[in-house]
Amino acid sequence: MAEVKLYGWWSSPFTHRIEVALKLKGVEYEFISEDVRNKSPSLLKYNPVLKKIPVLVHNGKPICESLVILEYIDETWEVGPSLLPKDPYERAMVRFWAKLLDEKCFPAMRNAFLSIGEEQEKAKEESTELLKFLEGTLSGNKFFGGDTIGMVDIVANFISYWFIIVQELAGLQVLTKEKFPKLCEWMDEYLNSDIIRENLPHKDKLTAIYQARFLDAAAANAAVAGGGGSPK
Repeated sequence: MAEVKLYGWWSSPFTHRIEVALKLKGVEYEFISEDVRNKSPSLLKYNPVLKKIPVLVHNGKPICESLVILEYIDETWEVGPSLLPKDPYERAMVRFWAKLLDEKCFPAMRNAFLSIGEEQEKAKEESTELLKFLEGTLSGNKFFGGDTIGMVDIVANFISYWFIIVQELAGLQVLTKEKFPKLCEWMDEYLNSDIIRENLPHKDKLTAIYQARFLDAAAANAAVAGGGGSPK
């Protein structure tokens, strides 16, 4: 049997992507929990350039970056559902949306949570515009790829669970049923899928982590606003 190890962290949406893909494919793996503030020698050996999780190690060979790992899993294990379509154009579209989610949506939604004032308003506006594009791609489908969970759904996991938690903490009204009914229906379908539901991080523990981050960000913003400059 092939040796598969996943270096990650329980609360990371990027780690969760890989766990979901492996479970959808029925691939057995060993999960190695990493302290992201005190990274192990093994993680640094397997990912010496970026030095971050997740890292998938397959038969001693490391694969880094969650989007790359997802494609690797889909191409390596043909059992289970396909994460990407076979048609070249449709595959290109999946890559486009996955890249948009990581490079545009995630930073904007993170900034809407952690920033204040004009910067926060700008991040909220950017998040809203990007969510409109995502809403339009669903067009009556249960999932982004049709009737089954695919790569775009897995990459968008931070919207369905993580962002909803931080939105409540920050008192934001960015993603609501009134504004984005299709996205909210998609979230319900995604989160209620057996494999997804059974492997989500515990909500209370995740909320506690983001509550601490929110308080740290608020303190840092207050220090800057008070003329203290950038906090050390």
